[in-house]
Amino acid sequence: MTEHEQLRQGKPLVVAIDGPSGSGKSSVSKAVAQRLGLAFLDTGAMYRSVAWHCLNGRINLENAAAVEAAARTIKLEQSMVPETELFKVNGVNVTDAIREPGISAAVSAVATNLGARAELVRRQRALIAEHRHRIVVEGRDITTVVAPNAEARLILTASEEARLRRRGLQLGGTQSAEQLVEQVLARDAKDSTVVDFQRAADGVYTVDSSELNFEETVVAVIAVVRKAVNAGPAA
Repeated sequence: MTEHEQLRQGKPLVVAIDGPSGSGKSSVSKAVAQRLGLAFLDTGAMYRSVAWHCLNGRINLENAAAVEAAARTIKLEQSMVPETELFKVNGVNVTDAIREPGISAAVSAVATNLGARAELVRRQRALIAEHRHRIVVEGRDITTVVAPNAEARLILTASEEARLRRRGLQLGGTQSAEQLVEQVLARDAKDSTVVDFQRAADGVYTVDSSELNFEETVVAVIAVVRKAVNAGPAA
């Protein structure tokens, strides 16, 4: 067992990570969870899964009541192990499907639906408890809504240029510049109408990865976790 994996061994360690699109939240959070020996919860995938369910079932995303009902009744399954990516909706494997551009374009309709959001927050808190509060949770409202009492809370951010470049590389150059702007900046603008995920609340650290590579970012985040655990609330 490594030194990192012994951090708060046997005690709660919830690491809450928020940030804008393209900031590297998912990949960095997975690596942090793996190195600290924690479970991993990708909350964005839950919103994407509901969006997929609505599109697949021809549920009008503009019908707020129908989207909320879908969020409440849908059966969601996802891997909580950072090394394994698996998402199912009502038993159907949607791991690849929820990453399609069409879902990226539609997911804000779910994320900005307050009823659907409340239901998914309830599910997220249940999953945190199910994993004995030893988990890395990433999303947009984790530090302020889902887990405001987490042992470590931080916002992972980067410049617009860096975020657009990273998302383009992640998608293998399959998207145009206009599509990338829609997926990254336009989606952030829509989602920011219901949650502020780009400014650190009191007690929340900030890690700016604009000039950092992946490994440097992971190390920086783990350093913040250690600081938060050892020093208590951020100044």
